[in-house]
Amino acid sequence: MDELAAFLAILAAVFFALAATLWQRASMDRGLGPGDTKAMVALLTSWVWLLGLGAQTLGVGLQAAALDRGRVAIIQPLLVTSIVWALPLGYFLTQQTVTRRHVAGAAIIVVGLAVFASVGDPAAGVDNAPTSDWISALLVIGATCAGLMLFAQRGGPGARAAIFGATAGILYGLSATLMKPVVEEWHANGLGDVLADWQLWVMALGGIVGFYLQQVSLATGRLVVSVATVSVANPIVSVLLGALVLQERLDQTPQWHAVVAVGALAVALLGAIVIASASEQKSPSEQPAGQPAVA
Repeated sequence: MDELAAFLAILAAVFFALAATLWQRASMDRGLGPGDTKAMVALLTSWVWLLGLGAQTLGVGLQAAALDRGRVAIIQPLLVTSIVWALPLGYFLTQQTVTRRHVAGAAIIVVGLAVFASVGDPAAGVDNAPTSDWISALLVIGATCAGLMLFAQRGGPGARAAIFGATAGILYGLSATLMKPVVEEWHANGLGDVLADWQLWVMALGGIVGFYLQQVSLATGRLVVSVATVSVANPIVSVLLGALVLQERLDQTPQWHAVVAVGALAVALLGAIVIASASEQKSPSEQPAGQPAVA
């Protein structure tokens, strides 16, 4: 694995976690809810939200630089570390509850990704794919997102945070995968051809819609659940698209490297699920102002 690409991906995850934390603080203050475009527009006047936007922009730039140097199937799973960074940031900035189960899940993620990064060597793969392959993938992703939205208003804050977060993560995963051919085309043919290609605009649309859904997810007050579902859905979709559309795979020389890498990634995702399912003793709104809870 390209060490610089891995470092850039992890640094991007730090900024994504910081952005999510700042956005949550701003969106909760404004009472943002599904379809509340007025509250969304009002967020533009919040300096906290704007700081989050700056952090997100830096994260996307670092992610693009990482994808320029490495394969989607290798770089995207490292973004799961956003969950780990979100725990201390949420504790100090938005008074989130951090339990032993959260800490255990974070430790599992770190161990899994450390093994994945050490043995997950990229092999084969293409920088772009035929439009027909992309259309098939877009239809499946669109149907999946539409199905999730049917259940968006059911359940409590945790369920809504998970559904909106998962949908945002799916769209982010699509955008990240499209970022690979967009960056490669920029290098090869320049900005003019990139602007004339549909992939740039679909990438941007997916990112914008995912961005809005993430704001709604964060507004529920469940930072850890929101970041966890975004961070898990994102790499899963990216890895699947990388394998099915961009024909990426892990190096099988020696063969045990690929097996261990896949197993380590599964362990990391298990850690994310542990964090997402961890029961908080109290919701953030139940904590006294300025008094983060830790179990």
